[in-house]
Amino acid sequence: MQLTWLGHACVLLAGSKKILIDPFIEGGSVLWTQPDLVVVTHGHEDHIGETVALAKKTIAVTEIARYLKAQGLPAEGMNIGGTMMVDGVSFTMTPAIHSSWIEEAGVSCSGGVAAGFIIGMDGVKVYHAGDTALFSDMKLISELYHPDVALLPIGGRYTMGTAEAMMAANFIGAKTVIPIHYNTWSKIRTDPMLFKKAIEQTTDLHVEVLQPGESIEIKNETKNCPNG
Repeated sequence: MQLTWLGHACVLLAGSKKILIDPFIEGGSVLWTQPDLVVVTHGHEDHIGETVALAKKTIAVTEIARYLKAQGLPAEGMNIGGTMMVDGVSFTMTPAIHSSWIEEAGVSCSGGVAAGFIIGMDGVKVYHAGDTALFSDMKLISELYHPDVALLPIGGRYTMGTAEAMMAANFIGAKTVIPIHYNTWSKIRTDPMLFKKAIEQTTDLHVEVLQPGESIEIKNETKNCPNG
């Protein structure tokens, strides 16, 4: 699987399907990606982004899916703790501690709850934490799903900062950790290299600090594990 960080919380997974998560980048567009599936972690405008314009099948919490269906999209709704298969890809919705509110095109309504996702495709499992604070049940994500990659916000103020994300990385145990949701604006400014140095000096985890548009290849690190 090829994983590309496009900026902010937007990530493109390319394998047997192309999956675009949280389709927003500051000052640009992701319409060129032409994904097969879109995933939205919560309703804030810097995550729902260009979902409606992409007009692709979208996986989201029930309330956001209902809103997207009203816009004419073939959305698939689910909720925390659920797992479903869509076009051969597995999606498990995990908790995230954050708010969610839809404000788009004059609409203002509840976005339900914020979420993270475990996405399984081509033998690889990627955990996108969404916008979240640190919470101890991240340990269960490790025990249940054994993700190969963890995409963790580190920008602080609206999500975990680097100190909390370090603990989250240890809870989750994915061998590859990729920081997201930082340096988009001054309020979430942080140095990802300090995050990388601190984790790699104290654990056997590896941190990939990507530049916007940069890709890496992800291989399956786990064999014969349950749940996906």
